[in-house]
Amino acid sequence: MSSDALIEIDHVTFGYDSSRTILNDLNLRFMRGQVTSVLGNSGCGKTTLLRLIGGVHAANKGRVVFDGEVIDVHNREQLYRLRRRLGMLFQFGALFTDLTVYDNVAFPLREMTDLPESMIHDIVLMKLNAVGLRGAAPLKISEVSGGMARRIALARAIALDPELIMYDEPFAGLDLISMGVAAQLIRTLNDVTGATSLLISHDVPECMAISDWVVLMAAGGRLVAQGTPDELMNSTDPEVRQFVRGEPDGPVKFHYPAADIAVDFGQVGAVTHPGGRA
Repeated sequence: MSSDALIEIDHVTFGYDSSRTILNDLNLRFMRGQVTSVLGNSGCGKTTLLRLIGGVHAANKGRVVFDGEVIDVHNREQLYRLRRRLGMLFQFGALFTDLTVYDNVAFPLREMTDLPESMIHDIVLMKLNAVGLRGAAPLKISEVSGGMARRIALARAIALDPELIMYDEPFAGLDLISMGVAAQLIRTLNDVTGATSLLISHDVPECMAISDWVVLMAAGGRLVAQGTPDELMNSTDPEVRQFVRGEPDGPVKFHYPAADIAVDFGQVGAVTHPGGRA
């Protein structure tokens, strides 16, 4: 594996059961120091990819490699050590509602380090200041807006100065201003800390504006295309064009694959009565 790649997805196939493949022979490399966005419609396996990188699930086939180490979900010592090097921004923040803003950000520092409380205090305020919310430290989670909650979750994700920061739908549910603030925070924090950032999203404009590299996935965990934002935006591939431009008609269909509707509604083989009723 190249030393330039922090994460390598090597011929990974995964499904939660044998009846449905979520990721299909996927090959990806996430480069150090870059912001990489993985785009795709809901259900194409984007969040599942994060779970494999975090060691929540094991690949059915292939390898997930973190800085030269193949992730072994059965090796608890390795998982704890590698997870110490990553930060995670969950899709809906996953903040502890019974803790204050300050205590939410302090939580990983108290759990994962032996730092004195005086040093934790300074780190927490620095991280909150980085996301513009130092003044909100004493507030309860019920007292902050959705956009603020996402920024608090981001402060918690970077509390341990991780090498890899993973974002699961960081723009979901945000207004346009909050979305722009979140996007610029992701880009700025990546550049200032030298971290590697991996975004899972379906928000094209925000990701294209801040990413160094973009990956487009489709249903069944299939890799459609990857490249720079300009390359994908100017692609002539029909599937890429449909997604990045939000076109309703194209290779990507609205309906999830299903049996014939007559089968599901029990109409196959039904007797037709006079008047057209079955």
